[in-house]
Amino acid sequence: MEVISFDDLNLNKPLLSALDDLGLKHPTTIQKKVFSVVMSGRDVCGIAQTGTGKTYAYLLPCLRLWQYDKSKLPQIMILVPTRELVIQVAEEVKKLAAYMSVDVVGVYGGVNMKPQALAAENGCDVVVGTPGRLLDLMLDGSVRVKNIKRLVIDEVDEMMNLGFKVQLSRILGMLPEKRQNLAFSATITEEVDVVMNEYFNGPERVEAAPTGTPLENINQSVYHVPNFNTKVNLLEQLLNSDATMNKVLVFVATKSLADQVFEEIEPKFPGAVGVMHSNKSQNVRFATVNKFQAGEYRFIIATDIIARGIDIEGVSHVVNFDVPNEPEAYIHRIGRTGRADRRGIAISFMTEKEREDFEKIETLMHFAVPVIPLPDDLVISDVLTDDEKPKVKMKTVLIKLPNVHEGGGAFHQKSEKNKKVNVKVSHKDKMMQKYGKPKTRGMKKK
Repeated sequence: MEVISFDDLNLNKPLLSALDDLGLKHPTTIQKKVFSVVMSGRDVCGIAQTGTGKTYAYLLPCLRLWQYDKSKLPQIMILVPTRELVIQVAEEVKKLAAYMSVDVVGVYGGVNMKPQALAAENGCDVVVGTPGRLLDLMLDGSVRVKNIKRLVIDEVDEMMNLGFKVQLSRILGMLPEKRQNLAFSATITEEVDVVMNEYFNGPERVEAAPTGTPLENINQSVYHVPNFNTKVNLLEQLLNSDATMNKVLVFVATKSLADQVFEEIEPKFPGAVGVMHSNKSQNVRFATVNKFQAGEYRFIIATDIIARGIDIEGVSHVVNFDVPNEPEAYIHRIGRTGRADRRGIAISFMTEKEREDFEKIETLMHFAVPVIPLPDDLVISDVLTDDEKPKVKMKTVLIKLPNVHEGGGAFHQKSEKNKKVNVKVSHKDKMMQKYGKPKTRGMKKK
């Protein structure tokens, strides 16, 4: 395949200078394919996994088509599913627009809305946001959308998984009808197709690689591990024995499991490990990522929010502490390593219970992940967690109750004194019964 440089694309000098500062010379496959389609004015449906360079695939043509407007109303709207991704995309806009008069504002939930509203009201050319917060700012007038010329929806499939369908539909209904639409997704689900058919105008499908294709520069392997505590022991041993594991993302399925792994492993690597999931505050999440990026943390334990939520440079290894239920999630996880032409390593721990899910991943990728034998000196734990302990099934014994028939009980005639019924008798009637004629308590004198 012919190798082209960014100079071969129809980019202007400010963008080329910014790319040169970033040390980027050649576009990725998705960047090259998308650029000409967007420049032609057509709507785009881009299919690309994490790590293929899709952020620049939409930013480069959008910024190339941007024109200065003194009104400072946003011309480009970018919707992303997570707060972390808002920060990331906004930073990438600033990098590419270093030699342009482009202002960008990022908005997301979980923090005070007033500063974001004020920033939007002061004017911007590009607005990046999560659907919920962006809709709120549109409804209160802080973000005015009459000048929107290009809409980008990034990670459409993840937005649907996170329940943003209603907000997304309302936003699309409020935008000018005459606009260009760009959507990027790792998978084309039925819900994604509905959005495309309803709001897009004959989008051209641009595919960087078929869904599920494993990235060629990532070495994948899997260990068969009996239980949770042995997984902890294996993780500790790998980190202690392999110095190249210097920037590791450890993925787990749930928030509680992330905390559990952190509690087990942190005492063995004090100060070198962070934990990150949606229950952590925004400030904690940002601080954790910054420490990991700066090398203060050797590894962080995270849920899948990271797989879609943020771009961290130089990740040496991805460890799937457990196997994700959705095969596509595995692709996103391992896509955190092996980026920007670097080699990456993805290691998975699989119990017998997780075998079926891992086989679905291999089916999706059309690739059998090599199995690595456990180290000879690995401590195999026989201590099971509550979730791993076999459930004792108690046999339910139904006790047959005797039939109760009406009148089946013993009957005893009430005594005369117990037959009395309380009846309210007036004073007049009492006097009549006693004296045979009515008596009064005294008549008023006339």
